[in-house]
Amino acid sequence: MIYEEKTIETIPVGPLGLVPLKSCTELGQKVNDYLVTWRHERESEHKSTIAFAGYQRDSYILKNKTPRFGSGEAKGTIEESVRGDDLYIMVDVCNYSLTYSLCGMTNHMSPDDHYQDLKRIIAAAAGKARRINVIMPFLYEGRQHKRSGRESLDCALALQELVNMGVENIITFDAHDPRVQNAIPLKGFETVQPIYQFIKYLLKTETELQIDSDHMMVISPDEGGMSRAVYFANVLGLDMGMFYKRRDYTRIVDGRNPIVAHEFLGSNVEGKDVLIIDDMISSGDSMLDVAKELKRRKARKVFVCATFGLFTNGLAKFDQYYENGLIDRILTTNLVYQTPELLSRPYYIDVDMSKYIALIIDNLNHDASLSELLNPTKRINKLLNAYRSRS
Repeated sequence: MIYEEKTIETIPVGPLGLVPLKSCTELGQKVNDYLVTWRHERESEHKSTIAFAGYQRDSYILKNKTPRFGSGEAKGTIEESVRGDDLYIMVDVCNYSLTYSLCGMTNHMSPDDHYQDLKRIIAAAAGKARRINVIMPFLYEGRQHKRSGRESLDCALALQELVNMGVENIITFDAHDPRVQNAIPLKGFETVQPIYQFIKYLLKTETELQIDSDHMMVISPDEGGMSRAVYFANVLGLDMGMFYKRRDYTRIVDGRNPIVAHEFLGSNVEGKDVLIIDDMISSGDSMLDVAKELKRRKARKVFVCATFGLFTNGLAKFDQYYENGLIDRILTTNLVYQTPELLSRPYYIDVDMSKYIALIIDNLNHDASLSELLNPTKRINKLLNAYRSRS
């Protein structure tokens, strides 16, 4: 249930404690601001009772640190009492901007370092919290979700490790493969789709779109993202197309079979605006190849939507494609670290997820259902109706 309609029907699990690790400081502060505002405005005759002790605070953020020794070893400390609290620990495992000193050298933090810091903070709570929840937007090792040959199953191991440390709920966004939750079938695991936020920010920026199957299409850049694109297309009432990668299985380059061509399955895209939907932009090569193919097939505008914008090979190629008219907009969320260079690009739309995370935390703290938050169809239809009535 969204905030504007929310009434207090259950007592909180415990006093709310927000623990954003250093990797998530900015996002954590935005989430905290929403929670503080809502809980000061919310009316209920129960708020003065002992069950609601600590319900209204000036800040729900608990001070925490993960300092490192000169050898690179570390420890986690929480500098406030957490006894009886309902803790929400936030971590961005992709924030490579943070550094630490290792024997006099500067090391950038890797996903492994962030994951270890998360475990240190859980350990620092020392079993005193009433409940521990982890909000990990980019699921640690989520891309290593299945076994192919004799190799490790890192994501499943990490989930089991967190659960064994006492974590009750794990909230992630757009997991590479949601079936990883089979590793922890008795605990809470939610993978949240940011589809509503993508549509909201796209419509806010692009004021002249015609959202119907004659003028717009949803494209999946590969077969792995089909279900995501099908959902997106169904909600918007659009047709869907898909590219699949034709590979050369006689050669191996950089550890994988090189892509020979991107083959398209779907109806004609000529003159249509297209939305390319994926879970992440890593190097972005396959996404850009798809954009080029769509423009070659005379698509009108190309919008790229990805939950996580990692841009591991920099932005130069994206700049070039924008200048050449091959892409029109790129939308990614603030769930992972964004460089100042990315935020300054004219084609980039920053999709803010802090309000959504605050809604999830607020509902979980009250042990309320998340089903309406996780299924945004009603809100999307309302948004589309408002957009169509404006144009």
